[in-house]
Amino acid sequence: MKYNPIKKVLILVTILAVPGFLYYLLQDQGKNRYKPLPIFGPKQVANTFHSKRGKQIPDTIYHAVADFKLVNQVGDSISLKDWKNKIVVLNLMDGKADASSTNAIFNEYKDFKAYQKNDIVRFASISIDPTDVLDSIKNLAATLKAKPHKWDILLGDSASIFKLVRKDLLLDVVEVKQPERKMIYSRKIVLLDSQHRIRGFYDATQEEALSKLDDEIKVLIAEELRNVRDGR
Repeated sequence: MKYNPIKKVLILVTILAVPGFLYYLLQDQGKNRYKPLPIFGPKQVANTFHSKRGKQIPDTIYHAVADFKLVNQVGDSISLKDWKNKIVVLNLMDGKADASSTNAIFNEYKDFKAYQKNDIVRFASISIDPTDVLDSIKNLAATLKAKPHKWDILLGDSASIFKLVRKDLLLDVVEVKQPERKMIYSRKIVLLDSQHRIRGFYDATQEEALSKLDDEIKVLIAEELRNVRDGR
């Protein structure tokens, strides 16, 4: 094939322009067209300050996911460092139930594939079934075609999982043992920003909520681009 330097330059320019173009789409004369996403969870006023228009304003310490250590479908250890500077979209799942129905939330999320090549976005599904073992989530991941480190199916001991779900993700999960054992858990999707703060909850059973999730992932991507531009 004949070398074409002009074509190569055009490809390079296109690659470099895409993030900037996305940022432009979400801007209107330097202002975000979308309202900033809320930050969920408890918060407290810090002892430090920042300056805004000449005024000293107290900083706010927001709720964020604490560090954890779980295992994904290929046996790799996953912790917050693996999500450093990443936007994370996650949900809860019952490994055995979802294995039998293959009714995993992200397979129903029509825009899931659009983010497969976007390095800033990660997906995670946390198994809340205490009887799940590595082989079961490995088989489930294969069925769902979940690529490790892009869509991680996560496994851990009950104490670690329940703490992460209830205290950090602010979701509900209950183990009912009578008349037969089953797990009752939240079907909401959680959106985390690169600082591991909760920026949204979305009902996975509602198409409107999933559409909102898609819009707000884009808002967070624009926010990350702005932070990189401003050197934050």
